[in-house]
Amino acid sequence: MSMSNAELARIFDRIADLLEISGQDRFRINSYRRVARTINDLTEDAAELAQQRRLAELPGVGKGTVAKIEEYLSSGKIALLEELEAKLPPGLPDLLRIPGMGPKTVALAHNELGVASIDDLKAAVDDGRLAELPGLGKKSVEKIAAGIEFLAASGGRTRLGVALPIAEDLLEQVREIDGVQAASLAGSIRRGAETIGDVDILCQGENGKTIIQHFVNFPQVTRVLASGETKGSVTVVTRDGNELQIDLRVVPAGSFGAALQYFTGSKEHNVRLRELAVKKKLRLNEYGLFNGETVLAGAREEDIYAGLGLPCPPPELREDRGEFDPELARRKLLTLDDLRGDLHVHTVASDGADTIEEMAGAARRRGYKYIAICDHSKSSTIANGLSIARQLQHLKDVRAANRRVKGVEILAGTECDILPDGSLDYPDEVLAQCDFVVASIHSGMRTRQGKPTPTERTLAAIANPQVTAIGHPTGRMINERPPMDIDIARIAEAAAANHTALELNASWQRLDLKDTHLRQAVDAGVKLIIVTDAHSTAGLDQMRYGVLTARRGGVTPADVLNTRPLAALKKWFAKKRDGWPG
Repeated sequence: MSMSNAELARIFDRIADLLEISGQDRFRINSYRRVARTINDLTEDAAELAQQRRLAELPGVGKGTVAKIEEYLSSGKIALLEELEAKLPPGLPDLLRIPGMGPKTVALAHNELGVASIDDLKAAVDDGRLAELPGLGKKSVEKIAAGIEFLAASGGRTRLGVALPIAEDLLEQVREIDGVQAASLAGSIRRGAETIGDVDILCQGENGKTIIQHFVNFPQVTRVLASGETKGSVTVVTRDGNELQIDLRVVPAGSFGAALQYFTGSKEHNVRLRELAVKKKLRLNEYGLFNGETVLAGAREEDIYAGLGLPCPPPELREDRGEFDPELARRKLLTLDDLRGDLHVHTVASDGADTIEEMAGAARRRGYKYIAICDHSKSSTIANGLSIARQLQHLKDVRAANRRVKGVEILAGTECDILPDGSLDYPDEVLAQCDFVVASIHSGMRTRQGKPTPTERTLAAIANPQVTAIGHPTGRMINERPPMDIDIARIAEAAAANHTALELNASWQRLDLKDTHLRQAVDAGVKLIIVTDAHSTAGLDQMRYGVLTARRGGVTPADVLNTRPLAALKKWFAKKRDGWPG
């Protein structure tokens, strides 16, 4: 059966969660979590390792784990997971999706209050019972209540980084079906939106019913929702255990471009196009652009726009946010090939999975010219943050590795916490020894009376000459944690004035700054860095999600620092540290 490393890692994480909810031994729980991390960080396919009898070579993977992986590969299930799920109410693990509801809190609410679902939890919040539990107070319950509301608002949408690999895999399978002449992703996933309702695939072909029959029988399909002459709808299971709907439409060659334009959208973009067509006394739909009964365009997408006297905007810009403005239309948007390095990655020194040399080697294989090692500072205890002594030694280790590793420059940096009082986690004399400093808020994200706000804390960091960039500025986690209450306009103005870069964190869980904030920052004259925040060599692959988001924000190569050659980049860093002399 087909299996991804992410899928298998999710299963072992799920086992760990259910064991913790069930009150099992901490050592056993942590062993499953370690296995999940090991598998998720693999650069090789776990299924192939199983065939080669090499699973036992992996850190933390013993005989019992090997047996469970082999059990899953042969049967599609793991008996232990099924046993744990059978012992717990089916809605109970869903509570783990709510910020503030870790496995221990879920177990406490279940055992003491009988909470077995999100609705039960909401009732326990509303009537005050949850706040009476030991270890939970008013503030904790307020956070949980906000988490319930946030989860409902996310509407069950799938994050881009979960949906896109599935969509690309299915697209390739569609292209291999006999009779398919062309195929493309459409809809929000083609536009690179941060979350996806369902995946749209469009293909050109003549025998639609046969094509659809092949599609609904793909091995990943878990449910068939529709199977017709020209459209099929199915569901697949995502890496986080949810269902994702996939729709395939088959259209003839003469309408493929028109259909691709129409089903790519967005709705607002299409409404604007139809309005322009009406003004020209033309008719536009998914079959083509018409003047009366005469077909003006249909086979090629760009001909639809040309027929309306418009440039063909990149799919990422099609949100009715000024994409037909001549200035925006002339922009050369950023591409993955424009990036020369990654300026924010972690290693085993803090909470990463790979060494300095391994991260640098992976960067070199991707064609990068430089990489910045930015492990966590001392206050990030949960991430094994580095004390001042450890950080100073780490800087020496990075520079020693840079002398050994050829073909890529390894910059010595830090991800330094912006503390709740607005100060930085390391003194300036430590930061001054780094090549690159990204300052980030990791705690105290809510505005509290009498304390500096997240905006004020960020502004203080921006003004520090030792700070090169602000990391994940809003602190959001897509579908998991809302952004901080932060004034992006003030942040952008200050960043531009102080020549402090703002980060677009390309991790698909973050994509922070988001597209509209990027447009705001670029318009204010801010320079950006686009980074993966990778905690393993595999994490470097997330850069493409950042590029998609940057394109949605109208970002060009000139707006991004890590498109620059190393010498120019170092010159920019030095000028920032020196107060930007003329």
